[in-house]
Amino acid sequence: MRFITQRRRFSDLSEQEVLALAISSEEDDAQIYRMYAERLRADFPDTAKVFDGMAKEEDGHRQRLIELHRRRFGEVIPLIRREHVAGYYARRPVWLVENLGIERIREEAEGMERDAERFYLTAAKRSQDADTRKLLGDLAAAEAGHQYTAGRLEQEHLTDDAKAEEARTAHRQFLLTWVQPGLAGLMDGSVSTLAPIFATAFATQDTWTTFLVGLAASVGAGISMGFTEAASDDGELSGRGSPVKRGFASGIMTMVGGLGHALPYLIPDFWTATVTAIIVVFIELWAIAWIQNRYMETPFFRAAFQVVLGGALVFAAGALIGSG
Repeated sequence: MRFITQRRRFSDLSEQEVLALAISSEEDDAQIYRMYAERLRADFPDTAKVFDGMAKEEDGHRQRLIELHRRRFGEVIPLIRREHVAGYYARRPVWLVENLGIERIREEAEGMERDAERFYLTAAKRSQDADTRKLLGDLAAAEAGHQYTAGRLEQEHLTDDAKAEEARTAHRQFLLTWVQPGLAGLMDGSVSTLAPIFATAFATQDTWTTFLVGLAASVGAGISMGFTEAASDDGELSGRGSPVKRGFASGIMTMVGGLGHALPYLIPDFWTATVTAIIVVFIELWAIAWIQNRYMETPFFRAAFQVVLGGALVFAAGALIGSG
């Protein structure tokens, strides 16, 4: 509570402080756009140019605000930033957004301009001072103008060919970072855990013991696959993206693949649980074949044959070992 009470209310700010807050906000937003541009420059150079242009626009608005402050209040600008004002719109940390993909970055940039415009419009309506009201209205108009500027810059730099190329690059990155490791994990979790789970099931015919073995095998395999994927390639040379993302995708999908046919053994009746688990296994294998066909462009029947044959062999091995 002490931290909250030390923040200034917007209604208590003087006109000079409002102007100083606008200056610091424009400076921060320009820096954010430059960081987005730098993040995207290697893979999406045309979109990076859009953010470069938006950063320059923010610089221009900041310079005009500084000139206005110099005319009205002198050279010394009070140090006041967003975090000093209660209720003022906040920006998400760049590192929370820059790894979420190009479309998410574009949406965040649009939201930045809308938030600023809406805030200034609301503040202008609440102000009783004519000069302050005009100042806030001008700031709202400037923020609205940024949105039109963004559209103009996109038309200038993002041609249809550039958009198509960036879409292909984004799709390829999605496949390499998420789909490929996740598919490998799902295949490993679904197939490799068949033998220990069904061997335990037929050897003990105890559903709770089988569930515990399946849970341990799934979690252990997920942890192993996750760390293996993350440690095997840092993504710098291969272009496969963040090792952390790939590790999570592989590890989580490995665990999901194993748990799919382990969870039915929470059913107390052995044969009911086993038949349900077998049905789940076939659903998992067909899902893997569909993903291979949908994202990896593998012919569906070839993918289905490979996956089902491999799964059937592992299942048979587990069942035979457990029955013996």
